[in-house]
Formats: sequence, C-alpha cells, structure tokens
Amino acid sequence: MKVTTISIDLAKNVFQVLGMDCHAKQVFNKRLNR
Repeated sequence: MKVTTISIDLAKNVFQVLGMDCHAKQVFNKRLNR
C-alpha cells in the first residue's frame, strides 16, 4: 500500500508516527521513545 498521509504526535515521553493511505485506512503506527 502507498502511504499518502503521515501524522506525527510529539508528546513528552514518546513520538508516535501514523501513516494512512488514500482511503484513510491506517497503514502503520509506530511509537518511538525519546
């Protein structure tokens, strides 16, 4: 699947990265520690 939208949430302790395709379906969701 092709990712068309990437969203980044910058919280205090973790980053969360979310990728969505053209149909607004979630492709990936990763939590990364700072």
